[in-house]
Amino acid sequence: MHFLRRTYERVSGLVRELSKFGIIGAIAFVIDTGGLNFLQYGLHWGTLTSKVVATTVAATFAYLGNRYWTFRHREQSGLAREYFLFFLLNGIGLLIGLLCIGFTRYTLELTDPLSINIANLIGVGLGTLFRFWSYKKWVFLAATEEVPKELPTEVTPAH
Repeated sequence: MHFLRRTYERVSGLVRELSKFGIIGAIAFVIDTGGLNFLQYGLHWGTLTSKVVATTVAATFAYLGNRYWTFRHREQSGLAREYFLFFLLNGIGLLIGLLCIGFTRYTLELTDPLSINIANLIGVGLGTLFRFWSYKKWVFLAATEEVPKELPTEVTPAH
């Protein structure tokens, strides 16, 4: 019975975290994709520059949303540490996205908006898998459980 209760608690906790992470991620995705398209096709910035700027804005939003909503119940190991790790790991996620877009644009020589957006979607998907795993492992740490205080045992005096 205890095993089933703990399993249910873990699964339901994971589902809550995944749901919140997904909502924050969906909004960040709109910021990232909208920013990429606006900067590249509206302002005529370079493809990779547009991606870096859009992802930086989306990542800032995602950090705040994940810290103060998705993972607010987890330990806070210091804003500077979390912020540094978050953006370091987002940099790796960004690199995944840049590789997908760069491969499409410069290797396959597909420069149309549909091809770039498909490459971005693949990169965001792969980067998201990496980020969820890495945030839980290194940024938003699991809360430490308090060890229940043991009741003192009776001590019989020595004779």
